[in-house]
Amino acid sequence: MSRYDYSTIEKKWQESWDKDNAFETKNDTQKEKYYVLEMFPYPSGKLHMGHVRNYSIGDVVARFKKMKGYNVLHPMGWDSFGLPAENAAIKHGIHPNKWTWENIEEMRNQLKELGISYDWNREVATCHPDYYKWTQWIFLQMYKNGLAYKKKYPVNWCPSCETVLANEQVVGGLCERCDTAVGKKDLSQWYFKITDYADELLEDIEKLKGWPDKVKIMQKNWIGKSTGAEMTFNIDGFDEKLDIFTTRPDTICGVTYMVLAPEHPYVENLVKGTEYEESVAKFKEKLQHMSEIERTSTTVEKEGVFLGRYAINPVNGKKIPIYIANYVLMDYGTGAIMAVPAHDERDFEFAKKYDLSIIPVIEPKDMKLDENMECAYTGEGVMINSGHFNGTDSKEGIEKMVNFLEEKGLGKKTINFRLRDWLISRQRYWGTPIPIVYCDDCGTVAIEEKDLPLELPTDVVFSGKGKSPLTTSESFMYTPCPKCGKKAKRETDTMDTFVDSSWYFLRYADPKNHSEIFNKEIADYWMQVDQYIGGVEHAILHLLYARFFTKVLSKLGYCSDSEPFENLLTQGMVLKDGAKMSKSKGNVVSPKEIIEKYGADTARTFILFAAPPERDLEWSDAGVEGCFRFLNRVWRVVDELKGMDSNKDRELTREDKQLNYMIHNTIKRVSEDIEERFNFNTAISAIMELINEVYKYKDLDGEKNEKLLKEALEAIVVLLAPFAPHMTEELWSMLGKEMSVHEASWPTYDKKAIIKDEVEIVVQVNGKVRDKIVVAANMSKEDMEKEAMGNEKIAGLIAGKNIIKVIAIPRKLVNIVAK
Repeated sequence: MSRYDYSTIEKKWQESWDKDNAFETKNDTQKEKYYVLEMFPYPSGKLHMGHVRNYSIGDVVARFKKMKGYNVLHPMGWDSFGLPAENAAIKHGIHPNKWTWENIEEMRNQLKELGISYDWNREVATCHPDYYKWTQWIFLQMYKNGLAYKKKYPVNWCPSCETVLANEQVVGGLCERCDTAVGKKDLSQWYFKITDYADELLEDIEKLKGWPDKVKIMQKNWIGKSTGAEMTFNIDGFDEKLDIFTTRPDTICGVTYMVLAPEHPYVENLVKGTEYEESVAKFKEKLQHMSEIERTSTTVEKEGVFLGRYAINPVNGKKIPIYIANYVLMDYGTGAIMAVPAHDERDFEFAKKYDLSIIPVIEPKDMKLDENMECAYTGEGVMINSGHFNGTDSKEGIEKMVNFLEEKGLGKKTINFRLRDWLISRQRYWGTPIPIVYCDDCGTVAIEEKDLPLELPTDVVFSGKGKSPLTTSESFMYTPCPKCGKKAKRETDTMDTFVDSSWYFLRYADPKNHSEIFNKEIADYWMQVDQYIGGVEHAILHLLYARFFTKVLSKLGYCSDSEPFENLLTQGMVLKDGAKMSKSKGNVVSPKEIIEKYGADTARTFILFAAPPERDLEWSDAGVEGCFRFLNRVWRVVDELKGMDSNKDRELTREDKQLNYMIHNTIKRVSEDIEERFNFNTAISAIMELINEVYKYKDLDGEKNEKLLKEALEAIVVLLAPFAPHMTEELWSMLGKEMSVHEASWPTYDKKAIIKDEVEIVVQVNGKVRDKIVVAANMSKEDMEKEAMGNEKIAGLIAGKNIIKVIAIPRKLVNIVAK
């Protein structure tokens, strides 16, 4: 008997697949397509177990659908721009381009070692000029259509690195790279006008039937549509008026103070030359070192400073003090709020801290409220302390108050969104250059499409400090103006890497096209992505931006679908000792080590067997060992029985029928588990049960039904093929098959075979299992009772006892109660 030499087998079939271009996909519009895609990785150089899980899930789906007869598109590429490559350049003196492509080469080889069925002919890398040429082209379409614009805005700024930081890169007020205190700086930055699509992005969430509810809720909350009123407050002794937006106009009579964001443009003029100027400046300086995430946290203490000014409530004419506070951001609404501490928890906390009035204006029907409230009441009720609105139901009061404001010219009904335009500028080198130049005569000028790609220069200096490395390249910095030909200066910001990943799924459809971003007919054949797979951490930004790009390209006529992904699977994390694997925790398991010790098929089988895809998976060394033993059992039984003569037909015995039932029931279970539920763990479990049945059958005394055994072996190999592709390829060859197992048709089950003529039932005495007997599947309750009572073992147990009752459940059990 041959040994399961996984190392030799896996290398053999990987080389064969590579040589034969086994996973190449044709644009065959006559066949029904299936597009399965895992989110492409950043080429860090090493795969981790999260990658193995993500790509194994996608590979099972791809291989299964191919065997079901679909024309399957299963591509892979690299989200290869980004800061780590630039950091490597600074730290190790290696160019980001070299560092990135070396990592890509290493990770591509690792994916091939896993046996993932990617069509490598369609590989894309976002850092390749052939790709980012079209990222720049999309920018130009955005610019031409008023969706790309530049404006000055305060951003997180690290004075040491001299660069803009995203909120996520500010940790405890410090730069995550150098631990320097982060401040705010007004910079002129490029934005995409995603807010123009806010309504469409929100409404079309209802179309995403195949997305997890939690992701759809996260997107709805991020877009944050709210209906309310916009109102204007006069400021006592100040010419400018204060606009605010509120979803609760029914509470306007409960306003006891106003709050401006410290960055609000009025703040400086409101305190200029007054006794409050110094305290306001100090407070603003303090907030320079807090990120927006920290400022809006529910746990952060609410703090503020009085401006020495008062606003006038437009409804009741009352003067109310104006503050700046840490919990109001310029980026949300108008940068100003009316504070109603009786009915808002943040306002209540602030009012208590600074001893401000609390006036309840909504009262629940079963409770009386006054200024001595112990907490904010945020529910519905009846309006009080609101003049002629008193006694009005608060829900009705919202509409009535809006109508009143509109009649008096004090406000209007308004829809507001939490979503803000997308800041895409980065002061980085290793990103897509923005195709814009600045001319003293012509102003801001877009590069002509025929001159794309605008390539990254190589003559740059990486210091880790100062402006973008692009500013160190004379060859890049200056160029003739596309309009007048005079000397102009290039934009030296590059694009946020989320831009690169917002359309890559479309490029896979037609990746070698040099004359257009992709052919519309080809893109329309492949799109939408039928199954998208990736981590839930991308639920908001990446998925929202990808939806936005698809809608823009669809509206401009470049593709037909306005949504990119029909179905979405967000896989769980891989844990060890209850925590996410990380170097700092010392709980990392290397895929390379597992593959060397057990083989890629074992790694794949375990990671698919250990938990359903959407759940977190706890790593288990014993579980890996168990999967390795299972694959060895499969190998041994096929190797032992592979030479059987399958031509002998005979009438099926009871044992034959049981094996035949298991074969077809397993085909049914595995097919449904993969296609309908993605329950790969139970699919593998079903194959394990069939293997047990084959071992049990082959070890029976007497002559075996070789035709049936061969059918069982072939079913096992084909059903296991998507999970353990190398071993099953070898076993299929051992069974005398000339073509690849992955080209075989997925088996169908015989409905008659899974209707049992006989069933095994449990016999209990006083609730304890005492024996099992085989009876006819359609046997009546009465006959089941007789059969059980007549069983030799049972008859001995109940001899001499008083039979109280006998309970029979057809096809299940008989319970005899005897004393």
